[in-house]
Amino acid sequence: MAGAWQDGLLPSAEGRPATLAQYRAFGQRVGHLQRTLGFAVPSHRVPWTAGHAALDAETFAAWLAREGLGDERLLAHLDYACRDDYGAGLASVSAWAGIHYFASRHGFHAPGDDAGEREGVLTWPEGNAWLTRRMAAPLVEGAGGRLRAGRVVQRIEAGRQGVTVDAWDAATDTVERWQAINCIVALPVFVAARVVVNAPDFLREAAARTRFSPWLVANLHIERALHDRPGAPPSWDNVLYGSAGLGYVDAMHQNLQRVPDATVLTYYSALGDAPDARRQLLERPWSHWRDAIVAELSVPHPDLREKLRRMDITRYGHAMAVPVPGTLRNGHFQVRNRLSPASAGHEQLQEYERLTPSEGRLHFAHSDWSGYSVFEEAFTRGHAAAVSLRA
Repeated sequence: MAGAWQDGLLPSAEGRPATLAQYRAFGQRVGHLQRTLGFAVPSHRVPWTAGHAALDAETFAAWLAREGLGDERLLAHLDYACRDDYGAGLASVSAWAGIHYFASRHGFHAPGDDAGEREGVLTWPEGNAWLTRRMAAPLVEGAGGRLRAGRVVQRIEAGRQGVTVDAWDAATDTVERWQAINCIVALPVFVAARVVVNAPDFLREAAARTRFSPWLVANLHIERALHDRPGAPPSWDNVLYGSAGLGYVDAMHQNLQRVPDATVLTYYSALGDAPDARRQLLERPWSHWRDAIVAELSVPHPDLREKLRRMDITRYGHAMAVPVPGTLRNGHFQVRNRLSPASAGHEQLQEYERLTPSEGRLHFAHSDWSGYSVFEEAFTRGHAAAVSLRA
């Protein structure tokens, strides 16, 4: 803050008693809602109540204003948290989503509060690729490997005897036809609605309702160590206060070399708040985004421009689902409850079936059905669909 780095994502409240008071007030409200309503990841582990529905009915910004929580630093932190997890800020996402971010994890704690042992950040240098490779390993090992990568599904059609899937093989530039008894459609809802022949009404409705946030990701190749602002030492994840972006991560932060050297900085920006962001992302030249990123990161690193040797920019038009007000109340919760089959099996199987919207031989699994995009929601729904089919 004030031109220097600080530890932690929460802006310092040092010398700002009003800010500290607001931090504590928000933390108390989060704690109260944790105890009275309950929040969890994955979200289905907590029963949906009228209290959750009320939070889902308004924006996080409106809820904060009614609670008298308007400190500039508190709002900046909460807005960053929402953009990071949901792709849009507190004026766009529901109050349920804003509270869920904290209440489903370790709560919210003001500086100096005795919060006991808190959860740490668990990560790997290669990010979620570490998880996906290990989940895929049993499917690719040995001569009987069952994973077929490098395919693009173009068409899924369910019939009386089974399911037909047409997929384009990028390596051979040919279309393959696969036959299956059942099919788990683990696609974003807007993609599934396009490739499923005679898509069921609930799928088309979910695709029309779901709002997606476009993202911009850039990898900056730095030839030698950057000069830095004073304050806290360099970190893996670095956020700029007041920035419209989400900051950057340093690919070499876990390297054990004594003297900092060349590295790659991965910069992120979620654009879900702008109504025409997807069009801008598509139409504006790469140089527009390059110049904006360099200008932003040159504030903490004035020598960035002279040490930057390459920048790779990737545009994600539909990166993640945004839990706007009404997403859960009017959409995903009612869809999956309405489709729940009457099962005579045990309680866990009933839960798995409830999490799997189905139509005949097609079973849908994606984090979109939870209304927001995090790994735990996607994993849980995919696992639930597989278990319900094997039962």
